[in-house]
Amino acid sequence: MTEFDTLAVRAGVRRSQFNEHAEALYLTSSFVFDSAAQAAARFSGEEAGQVYSRYTNPTVDMLQERLAALEGAETCVGTASGMSAILACVMCFTRAGEHIVASRGLFGATVQLLNNWLPRFGITTTFVSATDVGEWQAAVTPNTKLLFVETPSNPLTEISDIAALSALARRASALLVVDNCFCSPALQRPIELGADIVIHSATKYLDGQGRVLGGAVLGKRDLIHDPLTTFLRNAGPTLSPFNAWVILKGLETLKLRMEAQSAGALALARRQQSSGGAIVSFVVKGGREAAWRVVDATRLISITANLGDVKTTITHPASTTHGRLSPAAREKAGIGEGLLRVAVGLEGISDLRADLERGLNP
Repeated sequence: MTEFDTLAVRAGVRRSQFNEHAEALYLTSSFVFDSAAQAAARFSGEEAGQVYSRYTNPTVDMLQERLAALEGAETCVGTASGMSAILACVMCFTRAGEHIVASRGLFGATVQLLNNWLPRFGITTTFVSATDVGEWQAAVTPNTKLLFVETPSNPLTEISDIAALSALARRASALLVVDNCFCSPALQRPIELGADIVIHSATKYLDGQGRVLGGAVLGKRDLIHDPLTTFLRNAGPTLSPFNAWVILKGLETLKLRMEAQSAGALALARRQQSSGGAIVSFVVKGGREAAWRVVDATRLISITANLGDVKTTITHPASTTHGRLSPAAREKAGIGEGLLRVAVGLEGISDLRADLERGLNP
């Protein structure tokens, strides 16, 4: 079996007639056909090949193949962002009158999509505890089509039992969708634990340096490929070739970065958590005022809502990523006014600790 590190560098490479060593960047909107008959065959799907970069592009293909290899998935479809990946998944696998069960511990925009936008199209969502499988079981109805979980969760880093949720999904004839953004395939491969679909915001750890937006949906070919590609073709939330190329280069160092950043998070937060991932969430006594004081006192750490970067970031979720949720919804999700999320990068731990202590010990 080929090792993860090798796949991260070599999987999916397609060389042109020039036999270039680095992956080629195909910045083109369309592709030329040899004949009218070939054009017709490509557009109809009778012949494989490139057609139009809204849904077929060689650079995007290389990223999709490499990420699928890293996740242990049969296929991958790239999208313009992590949120467009979630939207594409929901639009392809649910319809009016159907139901989703989702964990409360989700990224704020995901909650907004499930709670405020999808009901307009007759798709409802019940939110449950990320860690209590009994709540998931109680929420399932005959119309439930998707179980959606983000594990570890954003921003509390709650851990869900993927295998148990997979078994529940099968009993309910539903699909288990796992957002693997926080761990990436370097630390967790949900498909091996029974997930049907894996979602990524490639903007985060897959790129790793905060440069571009991107998303991905992964799973079995007969489940994922045709509906997702058709959705891109018709709706257009397309991953650009340039962004795909940047993320491809990010994947080359994914494991190295995740191991180093996870080690940094553990060293920084031994009092808050025992292991796992590069995200540290903690509550500052004194609510929003005290939490903002910690944020504003930093001089090294970047004040931004992005994560997965080699540069450490800090954010106050209640007023940023989850700020559009009602106070009651935030309280249910455990997102208090004193909560801070630190996404640890690759700086020296002593420097990061000193930066946080400016606000924690004024």
